[in-house]
Order: sequence, then C-alpha cells, then structure tokens
Amino acid sequence: MEKNDYQTLNGTPLINEDKSYLKSKTNSDFSKVTYNNILKLSEHRPSLCPRMPNIKVFGGSSHPGLTKLICTRLGLEPGRVVAKKFSNRETNVEINESVRGEDVFIVQSGCGEINDNLMELLIMINACKIASASRVTAVIPCFPYARQDRKDKSRAPISAKLVANMLSVAGADHIITMDLHASQIQGFFDIPVDNLFAEPAVIRWIQLHIPDFKNAVIVSPDAGGAKRVTSIADRLNIDFALIHKERKKANEIDSMVLVGDVTKRIAILVDDMADTCGTFEYASQKLLSAGASKVYAICTHGIFSGPAISRINNSPFEAVVVTNTIPQEENMKNSNKIQVIDVSMMFSEAIRRTHNGESVSYLFTQMPL
Repeated sequence: MEKNDYQTLNGTPLINEDKSYLKSKTNSDFSKVTYNNILKLSEHRPSLCPRMPNIKVFGGSSHPGLTKLICTRLGLEPGRVVAKKFSNRETNVEINESVRGEDVFIVQSGCGEINDNLMELLIMINACKIASASRVTAVIPCFPYARQDRKDKSRAPISAKLVANMLSVAGADHIITMDLHASQIQGFFDIPVDNLFAEPAVIRWIQLHIPDFKNAVIVSPDAGGAKRVTSIADRLNIDFALIHKERKKANEIDSMVLVGDVTKRIAILVDDMADTCGTFEYASQKLLSAGASKVYAICTHGIFSGPAISRINNSPFEAVVVTNTIPQEENMKNSNKIQVIDVSMMFSEAIRRTHNGESVSYLFTQMPL
C-alpha cells in the first residue's frame, strides 16, 4: 500500500472511527485488503481514532458515603485524593492519580463546614483542570448558598450568583445538582447545569410507605413550593393544599394560613429543604388543628441545624423523610422519626449519561432501578 493510500481516496479521508462507515466503503471504493490495512493502522495509530476519555470520580470530604454509593453503582473505585489543612487552616488538596485527558466528576455537597467544603471543591476543580482533564463536572447534591438567590432588601448580596462565578472561574465545565432552592440559579451559570429532581424518589416512597396515600393531601409549607406539590399531587392523582407563611426575619415565622381541606386526611408536607424545622413544626400544628389525621414531612435536603432534632422529636410527625444529599447518620441516631431516601442511583445514572453523551431528561420524571 502506498504511503498516502490510507489518507485519502479520491480526495475523501478514510480515517474514520466508525467501522460501519469503512465497511460500506469496502464494497465500492476500495478492496477488502485496503479496508483491513486501515483497521490495523487505526489500532497501531490510536491518535487517528479519538477515544472517549475514561471516567474518574473523586469525592470531597463533605459526603464520602454518597461518593462511595455512586462509585459502587458505576462499577468504579473512587479516585485517590487527599484533602488536609495546614496549621493555619488553609485547605490543601492532592490528586494522587493522573487525570490527563479524563472525564472527571467531583462529588461535594454543600453541608457541614460549608465554607471549607466549598473551598475544597474549588481547589479540586482547579487542580484537575490544570492537570489537563478533558472535562471537569462538579456534582453538588446540595447547592451551597442557594437561599441567597435574590436581592430582597437593600444592600443584600446575591451569594448564589457569587458561588456560580467561583465555580466557573475555578474551571468547572458542567454542574450536576438536585432540587435547587430556586430554579433561576441555573441562569447564574454560563456553563451547562443539570438540576435533578427528587420528585420520582419521593413519589416512590409515598407509594411504598403510606398504604392509604389515596386519602392523602400533598401540602406545601409556603407559596414558593406550590409548583412542586402540584406536580407530585398530579402524578399521584390526589389533592394538594398550601400554607401561606410570613416571616419577621430569617428562620422565624410570624403567621400561617392554610388554603385547602385536610379534614380526616393524611397530610404530607413537601419542601426542598429543612433547616431549623421551625416551618415544619408550625405547619404540623396548623394541619392537626385543621383536622388532619396524620402528618408526614418530606424534604430533599435535611440540613437540621440548631434546634431541628429536638423539634422533630417533640413534633406530631409520623416520619420526617429526607434524601441522602446530606449525611444523616448522626441525625438518625438522635431521632427515630428521620428516614432516608437513597438518591445515589440518580446521581450515578446522571454521571453515566453525561459521560456517554446521553440525555438526562429521563431522570426528571423517572427513578432509575
């Protein structure tokens, strides 16, 4: 074969990683011998056939349990990374394996020591980026500073926008998160953002653990969650209600008004996050006084700071159900009412689909097996 036989044929490039393309050419433009020679050439000259980069999943120190679950479902070992602090509390990160040309996913949730964990994530993203990773995706199950998404009073910061800028500048190419406090946070980024929903997992939990769910009412503890509860209620074909609340200041509720009928029915409170659980405590009392027979609370992110656990233990809830976007092992030891929905399969499937260039919209309405 001449030197240039494999490069062009009648001006058409022959080096193509699609073997079906080459096979179609076998019967027309050139002999089977030439076809086989090209395949052999491709094997010995891999640079002529661009490969899909391998996948690497690293976990920060915020939620190693979730990282392990994700990697187990993907059939991978978590990437080797060491995060430590100097004596002056500076964060130092060491990536102990090559990421050159790899598709890197970094799992770090906005919980615990939020500022330290956010800084650790930024450093890990930058370390992988300058080590020539082909793409770096930040998997942030609980997005930090998501409640500071708008300028609701004079001189108030829009901290969620600042976090978005920091992630982009650090080198993130893609963000995967779950149940953002406000969907418009996606618009703070100039890079792709996949905002997964816990709704499919919540619906499955209700169907499996509340036998009489057809006699239930899905309740939103505030007006902002109306769209969330109506979506769940429509898919379960049940009614919904709404509680309007007014706050004097953050984490303190002034008054509540129930809109809807819960008399002699199971009330299921659904929200995106529970912090001090003041809202849930007042809402449960409001629902019981309105005639509800039982009250459940379901939220995606169980932050549970301050007096949250004592409020849950003293509340009339049958169960307080959260996902594992935030570690809940200690909280479950302190309260037997807390139950956890595992959403690691949603993140692992999102990672797999992203890596393979597939659509993730399936995950918005379906729970992967």
